[in-house]
Amino acid sequence: MGIFATALLLLMTTTAQATTPAALTKRQQALATISAYTATGNLAGLHEALAQGLDAGLTVNEEKEVLVQLYAYCGFPRSLQGINTLMRVLDERKAQGKHDVAGREASPIISNAPKYERGKENLSKLTGKPEPDPKTGANAFSPEIDVFLKEHLFADIFERDMLTFQEREIATISALVSLGSVEPMLQAHIGMGMNTGLTEAQVQEIIALDEAAIGKKAADAARTVLSQALAAAKK
Repeated sequence: MGIFATALLLLMTTTAQATTPAALTKRQQALATISAYTATGNLAGLHEALAQGLDAGLTVNEEKEVLVQLYAYCGFPRSLQGINTLMRVLDERKAQGKHDVAGREASPIISNAPKYERGKENLSKLTGKPEPDPKTGANAFSPEIDVFLKEHLFADIFERDMLTFQEREIATISALVSLGSVEPMLQAHIGMGMNTGLTEAQVQEIIALDEAAIGKKAADAARTVLSQALAAAKK
């Protein structure tokens, strides 16, 4: 049974009472599944997910982009393994006579504002609130990590227009669900994802897709975090 077929069965089981079709598009499902298998280091699953993502309409550059973004969450080893896997997938598909669309490149960044300020602005758009001043928590304890997060993750990476903020949050949520034991970060990104327009049903679907890669116990842990995020949003 293929990855998407297995995930769909899990999704149907999880949402047996639902009367509406799957909320995520095929492209969005592919982004979630690629991220899950990259985060877990399951290269066989990732191989299939990348191929199915191309069939679902993702361009080669879009798949490269999500694999590059994931190094910020999973580390260079997982990201590089993912990129090497994509290269193999493309070689195999070319040998089979399949033509995969490379797609456009990212547009140049034309802003002259300092990267820290651009990253701070992007993060505020994602969270829906201004950054705290003075800094608190880990950002106050380690100003270096605050700079790296703002300048590199939320400026250098998130500012690239190869993927939308919503698509990047789908990838991030899926990766964090699959990594496990990062509940505060997962809750924060679920909130960010919802600020980009993701619905509760769509986040539930991301978790259901991830369940094929991580198992029910880990997926249920993510569902608990989703419930906490929804409760926090109501306060």
